[in-house]
Amino acid sequence: MAKKTALYDKHIALGGKMVEFAGYALPVQYVGIIEEHRAVRNAAGLFDVSHMGEFLFKGKDAERALNFLLTNDIRGMRDGQGRYSIMPNESGGAVDDVIVGRESAEKFWVVVNAANREKDAAWVRAHLPEGDVAFFDLSDDIAQLALQGPQSETVLRRVMKEKDIPAKYYTFARDVQLGGHTVTVARTGYTGEDGFEVYCLNAIAGKVYDIIERAAREAGVEMLPCGLGARDTLRLEAGMPLYGHELAEDIPVDETGLGFAVKRGKEDFVGKAAIVAHTPEFCRVGARVRDRGIVREHCDIYCGNELVGQSTSGTFSPTLGCGIAMLRVRRDFADRSLEADVRGRRVALATVPLPFYTRPDKEK
Repeated sequence: MAKKTALYDKHIALGGKMVEFAGYALPVQYVGIIEEHRAVRNAAGLFDVSHMGEFLFKGKDAERALNFLLTNDIRGMRDGQGRYSIMPNESGGAVDDVIVGRESAEKFWVVVNAANREKDAAWVRAHLPEGDVAFFDLSDDIAQLALQGPQSETVLRRVMKEKDIPAKYYTFARDVQLGGHTVTVARTGYTGEDGFEVYCLNAIAGKVYDIIERAAREAGVEMLPCGLGARDTLRLEAGMPLYGHELAEDIPVDETGLGFAVKRGKEDFVGKAAIVAHTPEFCRVGARVRDRGIVREHCDIYCGNELVGQSTSGTFSPTLGCGIAMLRVRRDFADRSLEADVRGRRVALATVPLPFYTRPDKEK
């Protein structure tokens, strides 16, 4: 039976169409994927992402331990700063992709993907270096709400002090007040828009949701509750990878287009030898569909009659008004004329730079 998040009853009351995802019952949509997608692009949307996992690392050697477990270099992070990274395996594939947040020199938070939470926890316990570091999986105690869109800060300003709202992307504020409740707020998201992710104890998740909903109404912001469907179309437009699609245990991390998060020059870390020795054969590219039709994941990609890769994600883009897809193709074919095999029909593609969509305002 699927687990229920602390907001399950809220989704039912709002008319959410529930599906099972990563072992949880979650809404795939409410009024409709396109309407929810456009609300986030134009105003604001509120997602329940409580299925995500939250790990805590404490101790004098916490930073050193995480630097060994992750591809990115987390040394020198400031208190309240976040950083994206990959958790690699010994062969250079990805156990998961994560966000690390430094609360203090001896306290770090790591947010992991829901489907990988138990696997990740077991991996960490098996590979945690010796030293003064303790690992805790707090996922079952924490709810997470994602308030995303260009007017998301307008909403938060009604229920938070301005000084408590993180000012820059990939920063967070611990133990701040939101409408009289203690929460953690991060300026992060998975939509390509400005936005925030709010972490709180399960016991107050419903109250925090109601406070945000009321604040949007009072601010005149047309915020919609949003489901997994819009979350996927938004992240795909933003060119953001999804574990199990663009990332996996058997996909070398240097073939994912995430080189900014793989610091080959740092001291030893899990999988470093394999990553340094590997010569990339494939790469991740974006493609727009020239013809009518949608290219979903797992479509074979051809250059002429030669099979050169597969699609890893694909959808109709509400913002661009056409089909878009991310492809894993052989590097020497990345800028060639490509076609996707969609149920036996060849669909012409135009390769384009990622992301497909960039929000019009400058990043903070």
